[in-house]
Amino acid sequence: MSASSGDLLDTLCDLARRGGDIAMAHHGRLENVMTKADDSPLTVADLEVDRCLCEGLEKAFPDIPVVTEERAESHAPGFVGSQFFLVDPIDGTKEFIRNRGEFTVNIALIEDGQPVAGVVCAPAVGRLFAGKAGEGAFELPYAPSRMIDGPRNVLKPRTPDNGALVVVASRSHLTPETKAFIDANPVASFTSAGSSLKFCLLAAGEADLYPRYGPTMEWDTAAGHAILAAIGGVVEDLSGATLRYGKPDYRNPNFIAYTPGTQFRRNAGWTAG
Repeated sequence: MSASSGDLLDTLCDLARRGGDIAMAHHGRLENVMTKADDSPLTVADLEVDRCLCEGLEKAFPDIPVVTEERAESHAPGFVGSQFFLVDPIDGTKEFIRNRGEFTVNIALIEDGQPVAGVVCAPAVGRLFAGKAGEGAFELPYAPSRMIDGPRNVLKPRTPDNGALVVVASRSHLTPETKAFIDANPVASFTSAGSSLKFCLLAAGEADLYPRYGPTMEWDTAAGHAILAAIGGVVEDLSGATLRYGKPDYRNPNFIAYTPGTQFRRNAGWTAG
Protein backbone atom coordinates (compact mmCIF):
# COMPACT_ATOMS: atom_id res chain seq x y z
CA MET A 1 0.00 0.00 0.00
CA SER A 2 1.31 3.44 -0.86
CA ALA A 3 1.25 6.22 1.73
CA SER A 4 -0.38 8.41 -0.88
CA SER A 5 -3.34 6.07 -1.20
CA GLY A 6 -6.77 7.36 -0.27
CA ASP A 7 -7.14 5.20 2.82
CA LEU A 8 -3.94 6.41 4.52
CA LEU A 9 -5.79 8.26 7.28
CA ASP A 10 -8.29 5.42 7.71
CA THR A 11 -5.39 3.03 8.30
CA LEU A 12 -3.64 5.40 10.72
CA CYS A 13 -6.88 6.07 12.61
CA ASP A 14 -7.53 2.34 12.97
CA LEU A 15 -4.00 1.75 14.31
CA ALA A 16 -4.28 4.68 16.73
CA ARG A 17 -7.60 3.29 18.02
CA ARG A 18 -6.00 -0.09 18.59
CA GLY A 19 -3.10 1.56 20.37
CA GLY A 20 -5.54 3.54 22.50
CA ASP A 21 -7.34 0.35 23.48
CA ILE A 22 -4.07 -1.20 24.64
CA ALA A 23 -3.15 1.91 26.61
CA MET A 24 -6.53 1.99 28.32
CA ALA A 25 -6.19 -1.67 29.32
CA HIS A 26 -3.20 -0.59 31.44
CA HIS A 27 -4.38 2.87 32.52
CA GLY A 28 -4.70 2.98 36.29
CA ARG A 29 -3.44 -0.59 36.56
CA LEU A 30 0.34 -0.16 36.29
CA GLU A 31 2.38 -2.33 38.61
CA ASN A 32 5.87 -1.40 37.43
CA VAL A 33 7.50 1.69 35.93
CA MET A 34 10.90 1.30 34.32
CA THR A 35 13.48 4.00 33.66
CA LYS A 36 15.21 4.50 30.31
CA ALA A 37 18.81 5.59 29.82
CA ASP A 38 17.75 9.26 29.67
CA ASP A 39 15.89 8.88 33.00
CA SER A 40 12.49 9.15 31.36
CA PRO A 41 9.82 6.65 32.44
CA LEU A 42 8.84 3.56 30.47
CA THR A 43 5.89 1.24 31.03
CA VAL A 44 4.68 -2.08 29.65
CA ALA A 45 1.92 -0.10 27.96
CA ASP A 46 4.46 1.95 25.99
CA LEU A 47 6.06 -1.23 24.69
CA GLU A 48 2.80 -2.99 23.82
CA VAL A 49 1.38 0.04 22.00
CA ASP A 50 4.69 0.46 20.19
CA ARG A 51 4.57 -3.15 19.00
CA CYS A 52 1.00 -2.76 17.76
CA LEU A 53 1.69 0.43 15.83
CA CYS A 54 4.99 -0.65 14.31
CA GLU A 55 3.71 -4.05 13.21
CA GLY A 56 0.62 -2.44 11.71
CA LEU A 57 2.59 0.20 9.83
CA GLU A 58 5.14 -2.31 8.55
CA LYS A 59 2.36 -4.53 7.26
CA ALA A 60 0.34 -1.73 5.61
CA PHE A 61 3.29 0.29 4.30
CA PRO A 62 6.25 -2.11 3.98
CA ASP A 63 8.36 0.30 1.93
CA ILE A 64 8.26 3.17 4.44
CA PRO A 65 10.62 3.08 7.43
CA VAL A 66 9.29 3.67 10.94
CA VAL A 67 11.08 5.78 13.54
CA THR A 68 9.68 5.23 17.02
CA GLU A 69 10.62 6.60 20.41
CA GLU A 70 10.90 3.16 21.97
CA ARG A 71 13.33 1.59 19.47
CA ALA A 72 16.76 3.20 19.65
CA GLU A 73 17.92 1.29 16.58
CA SER A 74 15.41 3.28 14.50
CA HIS A 75 17.05 6.58 15.51
CA ALA A 76 20.20 6.14 13.43
CA PRO A 77 21.06 9.23 11.31
CA GLY A 78 20.39 8.67 7.64
CA PHE A 79 18.02 5.78 8.29
CA VAL A 80 14.83 7.59 7.40
CA GLY A 81 15.27 8.87 3.87
CA SER A 82 12.82 11.48 2.64
CA GLN A 83 9.63 9.63 3.67
CA PHE A 84 9.12 7.90 7.00
CA PHE A 85 6.67 7.42 9.86
CA LEU A 86 7.26 8.94 13.29
CA VAL A 87 5.61 7.11 16.18
CA ASP A 88 5.18 7.98 19.84
CA PRO A 89 3.21 5.10 21.34
CA ILE A 90 2.29 7.03 24.49
CA ASP A 91 3.06 10.74 24.52
CA GLY A 92 2.65 12.03 28.04
CA THR A 93 3.87 8.94 29.87
CA LYS A 94 4.13 10.97 33.08
CA GLU A 95 0.44 11.88 32.77
CA PHE A 96 -0.32 8.23 32.02
CA ILE A 97 1.54 7.03 35.13
CA ARG A 98 -0.23 9.62 37.30
CA ASN A 99 -3.56 8.29 36.02
CA ARG A 100 -4.38 11.53 34.24
CA GLY A 101 -6.20 11.44 30.95
CA GLU A 102 -4.13 13.71 28.73
CA PHE A 103 -1.78 11.14 27.21
CA THR A 104 -1.96 10.41 23.50
CA VAL A 105 -1.08 7.83 20.85
CA ASN A 106 0.68 9.49 17.91
CA ILE A 107 1.46 8.53 14.32
CA ALA A 108 2.79 10.93 11.68
CA LEU A 109 3.96 10.60 8.09
CA ILE A 110 6.94 12.78 7.18
CA GLU A 111 7.85 13.74 3.61
CA ASP A 112 10.84 15.91 2.77
CA GLY A 113 11.16 17.15 6.33
CA GLN A 114 7.52 18.09 6.87
CA PRO A 115 4.62 16.24 8.57
CA VAL A 116 2.03 15.63 5.84
CA ALA A 117 -0.39 13.39 7.73
CA GLY A 118 -0.99 12.67 11.37
CA VAL A 119 -3.32 11.01 13.86
CA VAL A 120 -3.55 11.75 17.59
CA CYS A 121 -5.72 9.55 19.79
CA ALA A 122 -6.43 10.69 23.35
CA PRO A 123 -8.26 7.58 24.54
CA ALA A 124 -8.90 8.54 28.16
CA VAL A 125 -10.75 11.70 27.10
CA GLY A 126 -12.52 10.07 24.15
CA ARG A 127 -11.01 12.12 21.34
CA LEU A 128 -9.30 11.13 18.10
CA PHE A 129 -7.91 13.72 15.67
CA ALA A 130 -6.56 13.28 12.15
CA GLY A 131 -5.30 15.54 9.40
CA LYS A 132 -3.59 15.45 6.04
CA ALA A 133 -1.99 18.18 3.95
CA GLY A 134 -4.41 19.45 1.34
CA GLU A 135 -7.38 17.63 2.86
CA GLY A 136 -7.91 19.41 6.19
CA ALA A 137 -8.41 17.82 9.58
CA PHE A 138 -11.24 16.21 11.50
CA GLU A 139 -12.16 14.65 14.84
CA LEU A 140 -13.74 11.24 15.27
CA PRO A 141 -15.48 9.86 18.36
CA TYR A 142 -13.56 7.25 20.34
CA ALA A 143 -14.49 4.79 23.04
CA PRO A 144 -12.18 2.04 24.32
CA SER A 145 -12.52 -1.43 22.80
CA ARG A 146 -15.32 -0.61 20.39
CA MET A 147 -15.77 1.17 17.10
CA ILE A 148 -18.10 4.12 17.02
CA ASP A 149 -19.77 4.99 13.77
CA GLY A 150 -20.04 8.73 14.00
CA PRO A 151 -19.64 11.71 11.71
CA ARG A 152 -16.29 13.27 11.02
CA ASN A 153 -16.29 16.63 12.76
CA VAL A 154 -14.32 18.92 10.46
CA LEU A 155 -11.85 20.98 12.45
CA LYS A 156 -11.77 24.74 12.06
CA PRO A 157 -9.62 27.19 14.03
CA ARG A 158 -11.33 29.97 15.88
CA THR A 159 -10.99 33.57 14.76
CA PRO A 160 -8.48 34.92 17.27
CA ASP A 161 -9.04 38.02 19.34
CA ASN A 162 -5.49 39.36 19.29
CA GLY A 163 -6.20 41.50 22.31
CA ALA A 164 -7.36 38.49 24.33
CA LEU A 165 -5.45 35.40 23.27
CA VAL A 166 -6.20 31.87 24.45
CA VAL A 167 -2.97 30.02 25.22
CA VAL A 168 -2.44 26.34 25.90
CA ALA A 169 0.82 25.02 27.37
CA SER A 170 2.33 21.97 28.98
CA ARG A 171 1.19 20.94 32.44
CA SER A 172 4.49 19.20 33.18
CA HIS A 173 6.85 21.70 31.52
CA LEU A 174 5.65 25.19 32.42
CA THR A 175 9.08 26.83 32.29
CA PRO A 176 10.03 30.38 33.36
CA GLU A 177 10.46 31.22 29.67
CA THR A 178 6.89 30.11 28.96
CA LYS A 179 5.60 32.22 31.82
CA ALA A 180 7.58 35.21 30.50
CA PHE A 181 6.10 34.68 27.02
CA ILE A 182 2.59 34.64 28.47
CA ASP A 183 3.29 37.79 30.50
CA ALA A 184 4.59 39.58 27.38
CA ASN A 185 1.42 38.94 25.39
CA PRO A 186 -2.26 39.91 25.77
CA VAL A 187 -3.35 36.53 27.11
CA ALA A 188 -6.93 36.38 28.37
CA SER A 189 -7.06 32.66 29.10
CA PHE A 190 -4.45 30.01 29.85
CA THR A 191 -5.08 26.27 29.79
CA SER A 192 -2.70 23.51 30.80
CA ALA A 193 -2.77 20.31 28.80
CA GLY A 194 -0.49 17.33 28.42
CA SER A 195 1.08 15.73 25.38
CA SER A 196 0.34 16.46 21.71
CA LEU A 197 -3.28 17.19 22.60
CA LYS A 198 -2.25 20.87 22.70
CA PHE A 199 -1.80 21.04 18.91
CA CYS A 200 -5.23 19.47 18.47
CA LEU A 201 -6.91 22.01 20.73
CA LEU A 202 -5.58 24.74 18.45
CA ALA A 203 -6.85 22.94 15.35
CA ALA A 204 -10.26 22.41 16.98
CA GLY A 205 -10.72 26.11 17.72
CA GLU A 206 -10.23 25.78 21.48
CA ALA A 207 -7.04 27.87 21.70
CA ASP A 208 -4.91 30.23 19.60
CA LEU A 209 -1.34 29.71 20.66
CA TYR A 210 0.98 27.07 22.09
CA PRO A 211 4.47 28.22 23.12
CA ARG A 212 7.00 25.51 23.95
CA TYR A 213 10.19 26.55 25.69
CA GLY A 214 11.72 23.25 26.66
CA PRO A 215 13.00 19.98 25.25
CA THR A 216 10.87 17.90 22.88
CA MET A 217 11.64 15.18 20.38
CA GLU A 218 10.28 14.94 16.86
CA TRP A 219 7.95 12.03 17.74
CA ASP A 220 6.39 14.25 20.44
CA THR A 221 5.25 16.88 17.96
CA ALA A 222 4.97 15.47 14.42
CA ALA A 223 1.40 14.11 14.50
CA GLY A 224 -0.03 17.19 16.21
CA HIS A 225 1.97 19.44 13.88
CA ALA A 226 0.47 17.63 10.86
CA ILE A 227 -3.07 18.14 12.15
CA LEU A 228 -2.51 21.81 12.91
CA ALA A 229 -0.81 22.42 9.55
CA ALA A 230 -3.72 20.73 7.75
CA ILE A 231 -6.04 23.55 8.91
CA GLY A 232 -3.54 26.28 8.06
CA GLY A 233 -1.77 26.52 11.41
CA VAL A 234 1.95 27.06 11.82
CA VAL A 235 4.71 25.57 13.99
CA GLU A 236 7.91 27.64 13.99
CA ASP A 237 11.15 27.83 15.90
CA LEU A 238 12.01 31.08 17.66
CA SER A 239 13.67 32.47 14.52
CA GLY A 240 10.42 32.05 12.57
CA ALA A 241 11.56 29.02 10.55
CA THR A 242 9.10 26.16 10.10
CA LEU A 243 9.87 23.19 12.34
CA ARG A 244 11.49 20.42 10.30
CA TYR A 245 11.78 16.67 10.82
CA GLY A 246 14.44 14.05 10.18
CA LYS A 247 17.19 15.94 12.03
CA PRO A 248 20.21 13.78 12.97
CA ASP A 249 19.32 13.65 16.68
CA TYR A 250 15.52 13.99 16.29
CA ARG A 251 15.54 16.86 18.80
CA ASN A 252 13.35 19.93 18.36
CA PRO A 253 14.31 23.49 19.18
CA ASN A 254 11.99 25.69 21.22
CA PHE A 255 8.94 26.48 19.12
CA ILE A 256 5.64 28.34 18.93
CA ALA A 257 2.51 26.83 17.35
CA TYR A 258 -0.35 29.11 16.36
CA THR A 259 -3.50 29.34 14.28
CA PRO A 260 -4.15 31.52 11.22
CA GLY A 261 -4.52 35.20 12.06
CA THR A 262 -2.96 34.94 15.51
CA GLN A 263 -0.58 37.78 16.39
CA PHE A 264 1.89 37.56 19.23
CA ARG A 265 5.11 39.03 20.56
CA ARG A 266 8.12 36.77 20.17
CA ASN A 267 11.27 38.33 21.58
CA ALA A 268 10.95 41.69 19.78
CA GLY A 269 8.22 42.75 17.36
CA TRP A 270 5.01 41.08 16.31
CA THR A 271 4.39 37.93 14.33
CA ALA A 272 1.17 37.56 12.40
CA GLY A 273 -0.16 34.14 11.45
